[in-house]
Amino acid sequence: MAALRTPVTGCPWDLEQNFATIAPYTIEEAYEVVDAITRDDLDDLREELGDLLLQVVFHARMAEERNAFAFGDVVEAITRKMIRRHPHVFADKNGNLAPSHVKEVWDRIKAEEKAERAARRPPEEAAHKSLLAGVKAGQPALARAMELQRKASTVGFDWNDPRAVLKKIREEADEIEAALDGADADELAEETGDLLFAVVNLARHVGADPETALRGTNAKFERRFAYIERALEARGRSLQDASLEEMDALWNEAKSGEPR
Repeated sequence: MAALRTPVTGCPWDLEQNFATIAPYTIEEAYEVVDAITRDDLDDLREELGDLLLQVVFHARMAEERNAFAFGDVVEAITRKMIRRHPHVFADKNGNLAPSHVKEVWDRIKAEEKAERAARRPPEEAAHKSLLAGVKAGQPALARAMELQRKASTVGFDWNDPRAVLKKIREEADEIEAALDGADADELAEETGDLLFAVVNLARHVGADPETALRGTNAKFERRFAYIERALEARGRSLQDASLEEMDALWNEAKSGEPR
């Protein structure tokens, strides 16, 4: 990575990158690790873990270029953290804990670390302690939306009926329709985000995990689209040759042939 990031002799693409541009790839690689685990493909998991490790190396190298920290510092920090959070393993023999107490100690030490990080923040940041401050910022957007809503619900900021959430979804869809007339890309993006947030809220109220639900729909879409491809191929035709109406009819065939 140091060679790739060396001016003149390095890779032009790698040299153009920064933390913000690499972050989406980091998230993508983490999801690909999860996908390999879901498929129980250990060969693929080995490769995907390497891709994810490369992301850590990339970020560490960029930080080293700013004289902030290096890869070794990242390893040292997580090592210290694991030793600190597992006193029952790394303490002397008299420091062992029963399994039932391990989580209790882990949570207590995490709380201490969180308090230490808060103490290092500027006074103006520490002045206001939001109810939502504990919701991790690095989560995928769907999961974080769920946690933000769940946290707000603890003080009664919530709907009591899923139908009220459904009404909100319709309102957000209407706002998107109105925004389409203005063709303002930023406004449309904002309104689409509002709609997604409302849909996550509905998932929470009906007891569905939005990430899992969307993964299921993705798989369903792939399955039905593959049916369209196979059906057209059996007729000696390609996707490019087929009309939207024909593909839609095949989609409905695929849908009707699936068990509920």
